[in-house]
Amino acid sequence: VLSHMMTTRWMIAAAGALGVGVLTASALLGPTSHVIVDEADGETGEVSGACQSDKPANLDFTVKDMNGARVRLADFKGKVILINFWATWCPPCKVEIPGFIELYDQYKDKGLVILGVSGDDDADTLRAFAAEWKINYPMLVGRDEEKLLDAYGPLYGYPTSVLVGRSGAVCGRHVGPATK
Repeated sequence: VLSHMMTTRWMIAAAGALGVGVLTASALLGPTSHVIVDEADGETGEVSGACQSDKPANLDFTVKDMNGARVRLADFKGKVILINFWATWCPPCKVEIPGFIELYDQYKDKGLVILGVSGDDDADTLRAFAAEWKINYPMLVGRDEEKLLDAYGPLYGYPTSVLVGRSGAVCGRHVGPATK
């Protein structure tokens, strides 16, 4: 009986510690910014990409994509950029991929760029994964790109998405799987 009481107490203590950890992480991360991208200019149909932030995004990076081509993030300035930090082994990351594929199909010609930045997969793994999942947006090899990961961090987990407006300002940040 004494052993059962001790086990129960440890379980209650562990549950309490987990609850405190979740609340602490939420407080550190701050509120998730919900950004509506579906506001298009009536004449051109382009995604507005306007936001209320003055915090400039650091686009001063050149990273290789899964095919070995060099991609300069600064080349996308003037577009709405969704930078998604993820990994192939991450189940919540896989949940959001179909929505990103649809979003990219719908808005790529109207000024939206989605950049999937894999934090720890190599190019071969990314190519196989992208082919299997029919990913249509650029996949960047973020492995060994600590400065890039730090520029948009801290990354407390995958997936983490950062939205950069046409002005080059960080408009929003979302931790966890995002919906279309």
